[in-house]
Amino acid sequence: MKNLVFFTLLLSSFWIYSQKKTLQAQQISQGISIDGKLDEPAWETATVASDFIMFEPDNGKPIPDTKKTEIKVLYNNDALYIGAIMHDDEPNKILKEISQRDDFGTADLFGVFINGFNDGQQNFEFFVSAADVQADCIMTDANGEDYSWDAIWISKAVLTDKGWVVEMKIPYAALRFSEGKKQTWGINFFREIKRERKKYTWTIINTKIGTFTQQNGNLEGIENIKPPTRLFFMPYASYYLNAAGNQQTYGTMKGGMDIKYGINDAFTLDAILVPDFGQAKYDDQILNLGPFEQQFNENRAFFTEGTDLFNKGELFYSRRIGGKPTIEPDLEDNEKIIEDPQNVNLINALKISGRTKKGLGIGILNAVTEKTFATIKDTLTGETRRVIAEPLMNYNVLVLDQRFRKNSSVTFINTNVTRNGHFRDSNVSALVWDLNTKANTYNLSGNFKYSTVHDTEDKNGIYANIGFAETSGNYRYSIGSDFVSKDYDPNDLGINFYTNYYNFFGNANYRILNPTKLFNAFKVNLNTYTEFNKDSGKIQESNIAVNTNVTTIKNNYYGFGISLYPFESYDYYEPRATNRYVALPRRFESWASVSTNYNYKFALDFNPTIAIMDEPGRINYGFDIGPRYRFSDKLLLNYTFSFLRRNNNKGYIDSFDQDNNQDTPKDIVFANRTVITYSNTLGGKYALNSTMTINLAVRQYWSFAENKEILQLESNGTLTTYPEYTKNKNSSFYSWNADLSYSWWFAPGSQLSVLYRNNASNFERVIDKDYGSNVTNLLNNEALKHIFSVSVKYFIDYNAVKNRLKNGV
Repeated sequence: MKNLVFFTLLLSSFWIYSQKKTLQAQQISQGISIDGKLDEPAWETATVASDFIMFEPDNGKPIPDTKKTEIKVLYNNDALYIGAIMHDDEPNKILKEISQRDDFGTADLFGVFINGFNDGQQNFEFFVSAADVQADCIMTDANGEDYSWDAIWISKAVLTDKGWVVEMKIPYAALRFSEGKKQTWGINFFREIKRERKKYTWTIINTKIGTFTQQNGNLEGIENIKPPTRLFFMPYASYYLNAAGNQQTYGTMKGGMDIKYGINDAFTLDAILVPDFGQAKYDDQILNLGPFEQQFNENRAFFTEGTDLFNKGELFYSRRIGGKPTIEPDLEDNEKIIEDPQNVNLINALKISGRTKKGLGIGILNAVTEKTFATIKDTLTGETRRVIAEPLMNYNVLVLDQRFRKNSSVTFINTNVTRNGHFRDSNVSALVWDLNTKANTYNLSGNFKYSTVHDTEDKNGIYANIGFAETSGNYRYSIGSDFVSKDYDPNDLGINFYTNYYNFFGNANYRILNPTKLFNAFKVNLNTYTEFNKDSGKIQESNIAVNTNVTTIKNNYYGFGISLYPFESYDYYEPRATNRYVALPRRFESWASVSTNYNYKFALDFNPTIAIMDEPGRINYGFDIGPRYRFSDKLLLNYTFSFLRRNNNKGYIDSFDQDNNQDTPKDIVFANRTVITYSNTLGGKYALNSTMTINLAVRQYWSFAENKEILQLESNGTLTTYPEYTKNKNSSFYSWNADLSYSWWFAPGSQLSVLYRNNASNFERVIDKDYGSNVTNLLNNEALKHIFSVSVKYFIDYNAVKNRLKNGV
């Protein structure tokens, strides 16, 4: 009888917690003051959402009564209003570090996830911390959470003697939904109790299923809303004061505007007129000894906010727009470049994005950059001339993304780059699919991409991928393959390094879905990968890797992995010549990672690595170590030291034609070298309150490659000594960046930023191994640049202005 009762209760609990919950929103006519008090009459009569369920670590466990959470939703023609009461039996222990926007810090959180189409594909997520700090992002299962997206909304968090309270106003302009008199939206609510590292949701998110966005509840009751015109202006003004070495100090003023217009409830136009990216984060440059360019993160808000559609198929690398000029000037023997522009100015850019009621997402992005010149000087006559470094250019991206069955999509993407005049143009198209079974247990994904380049010689290429995976349960696996032709080239608006190969890969993994006596989380992965050159059939890479990642009951993270490369492989990219390759020895690699619980004032990250090659003395080893200390809820400092040493590293340094005969093979010169890299980074934050922060970011970097022996690459991929080569091809690169900034969000969407920045970098062939003098010389170098800037942007809502004028205010 006891077993029958237990089974009945278990079955009942499973049925209750696996059902999709529904909440009724209540329409209001009176105003709501966003003060965190919930004292308006409408809050008293609104329907309550409660009975939260643990998401992590003990998935499916009900929230205790001492942490009861109650949510209410109101709406009018302008916005959605969320009221949340988070009970806590130990309110004095609520963590509440004040952090920057979109940085959770060490603080309790409340969040709401909204899907206006209720199609299980994409959530708009809004968070407020117990320190009254906002964060927002767009969430998809394919790409995770994208915090570069920022919306304009209002919130207030207040601590009480029974826990804490959050009040939110989310304007419809911050959401996307289809037209219709009666709306049913997907919704879920989130709470994290930081000191316990426990996360709860209103509707259970079953971790046995490999999807997050498809497990929302329903929000009903929103009817006959008439959202106002969505038209917003964000004018800005900036002042820059520049100084460097013996150069004259000068100041510049800039001004411009961003415009956001809601074409309808689902589609939005974003335009940037006279852009200013002067306060964007500096790039962390490195000593790049490899055959490929360094890939940089995008730090310009326009190209990061709401670009999830444009990232489909991985064809769009936004740093191409306004990047370094691509045309190398032809120089005579007695000429040199005296003005070499590092970037191309962006004239304007716009993007249109949204989704129809039937699930068709449409994205259009267009940008225009100006004609750019380099200046060349004749060293004999002193005459100068200007040559085109980049012509007037137009960049365009088109995306059509059809969602269906709430968990699958098929996407068409096209990117196009047109240069004015007789210069290189390119076009890339792709078909991408992501198909899931109804129960979200299996996935079939893939793509087919076709590139066309019009230049002195037209080239066409393809990239094809197919993958199959089991995506639910404790045990999961995936298999797949890529095929890339030799002439596949998306690099005018995308980025792709490897071509002319095919591969096969697989993964099998096991994870726990609920805590054990030792672990809150545990996962072990087995990965295999084999890649072949398409023409020769030679192995370009082959490895098998095992790694384990665990989080202990005390929320300390540990990871460990080993990789074995059991066969000699052949690198077709390092020689920088067609049909040439260098043989790579078998090798063994291992890494470890430790990250202690950030809830404590002091925490530490430590990441050692080692790689041992099947070649005498050829070994790589290094580590990162990063202590951090939270002095108070306002002050945080973190520091990271990185070191990497590569002994007997073999790499390309030069090439030339034998006797200047183009028909004979190139002499390709390698070096046996020691490569050592040091890096120091210091970050700090002092928060005056939830809208004002002072931030510090410092990075010092030094890396050098010292050649021990000069080698020649033979046609069979081996290396032999080459004493005839006598050029100095040592490399030493060091750089310094320092940013000290003050940021004040003085109104929703409006910000004042004050920034002092200095930076310098230098590349030399002579290596000075005195670490201290290297840093001192760089800071005393005339190349050290100082920039002081002040920037103000102000958010203007057309409707607010119209109403004020109408009311005579």
